[in-house]
Amino acid sequence: MNQSALLIFCLTLLTPSGAPGIPLPRTTRCTCVIVSDKSVNPNSLEKLEMISLSQSCPRVKIIATMKKNKEKRCLNPESKIIKNILKALSKKIFKRS
Repeated sequence: MNQSALLIFCLTLLTPSGAPGIPLPRTTRCTCVIVSDKSVNPNSLEKLEMISLSQSCPRVKIIATMKKNKEKRCLNPESKIIKNILKALSKKIFKRS
């Protein structure tokens, strides 16, 4: 085989194609694997995070950080107790503004 033909062949293989790439998420699973249905005392919460749907996880995630031991728990967003806590927090936030 001719050296120039071999060089062109190698360059063709090594040159990236013109198609744009789609970045893939680093993790392909949800943050919350186990969701707790236990009741949570709103006074024992230090922080409550709500993470919306994403490509890597098709569920809404609610992560509670407890005051006492900084434990993080994944809570069920469909639970009646959690819905009531979120409603009470949203009312509190809207009253401030």
